[in-house]
Amino acid sequence: MSLADFFTPVDLERITPRQGFNASQLGRKTKFYTDEFPELNEQLINIAVIGVMEDRHATGNPGCGLGPDYIREKFYQLNEGGYQSKIADLGNIRQGNTVADTYFALRSVVTELMKQEIVPIILGGGQDLTYAQYLAYEELEQRVDLVVVDSHFDLDEDEESDFTETTSTSYLNKIFLHEPNYLFNFSNLGYQTYFVSQDSLRVMEKLFFDVHRLGEVTGKMGVTEPIIRNANMLSFDVGAIRSSDAQGNANATPNGFYGEEACQICRYAGFNDKLSSIGFYEFNPAYDNNGQTAMLVAEMMWYFVDGYYNRKSDFPLNPKSQYLIYKTTLQHDDHEMVFVKSRKTDRWWMQVPYPTNGSLNERFHLVPCLYQDYETAVTGEMPDLWWRTFQKLI
Repeated sequence: MSLADFFTPVDLERITPRQGFNASQLGRKTKFYTDEFPELNEQLINIAVIGVMEDRHATGNPGCGLGPDYIREKFYQLNEGGYQSKIADLGNIRQGNTVADTYFALRSVVTELMKQEIVPIILGGGQDLTYAQYLAYEELEQRVDLVVVDSHFDLDEDEESDFTETTSTSYLNKIFLHEPNYLFNFSNLGYQTYFVSQDSLRVMEKLFFDVHRLGEVTGKMGVTEPIIRNANMLSFDVGAIRSSDAQGNANATPNGFYGEEACQICRYAGFNDKLSSIGFYEFNPAYDNNGQTAMLVAEMMWYFVDGYYNRKSDFPLNPKSQYLIYKTTLQHDDHEMVFVKSRKTDRWWMQVPYPTNGSLNERFHLVPCLYQDYETAVTGEMPDLWWRTFQKLI
């Protein structure tokens, strides 16, 4: 089966302004699936835009499956940055006979694109599609670090639930319990405490996952960079943005990230050398005011693309001459802590050793961190990030 069989072509007439696209706009720079399906070749295409018109399991937000074309209409009117983009728009994956059919189609498409080293930008649709995005990594047998930007933890806490149905409010259950398990780490950015039960917080703590309350990161977005830099895939719920900046969501709430903070998150994601897929979910045009939310998501996409074309390829340690090594010992322990700093970007990593029964091929695991983590270690204290990472390696 060809990938083209999963898609319906882009309605180019609908998304093109009356006067047409200007020479510098992305609409003139992009290869669209209209008559012929674009050739999937990493030399010709770096990024592929995929719409998924699936909202049957988008809890409380029916109609978000219609969102992709509204976002396209705004995105392709934005001007290309200081780079030569190689973007293809493959069109929309329509609803299958069942939601599972749609998941299968998205999983197959994302898998094939990643094999070609093409980064998919997924436009949903409900956030339950994150599960299908994750399953693509299973087919590649790749360990996954997942970052979700959301005001809630999408865990089904109904004691009577058998977890058979994947919805936008329960898909994390399916990911956490999926076998074989390729999930190494889960991080949440922007949860709001009153939307999260204490039981859910205890689950996250027990699993040594990283969850970051909105108040911890808003106004100081730099602390999110190493969290995002650790991700293989990112899922962004538009409902994580405050309703004054993004009304286009039936579940929008007064608090959340500002629009410019959402764009900063996406730029960090683009910078991330190891991130290989990103999804934007839960945008609902029925609730959008004057296309404001569609424009914001389009700008978030633009910042991701801009970050992608400004990647520095500085994941350590190759070549070693481009990195500085810092070592320190803990106050009440003989254990030596090792930190790595890139000369090129000033970004930091810490080395977390594998236990004696750990990896046969590697002596340590590199995890992105902040300079403040190094400062903590210099005082003789163990950074919390080091401890949580080590527990996951056991």
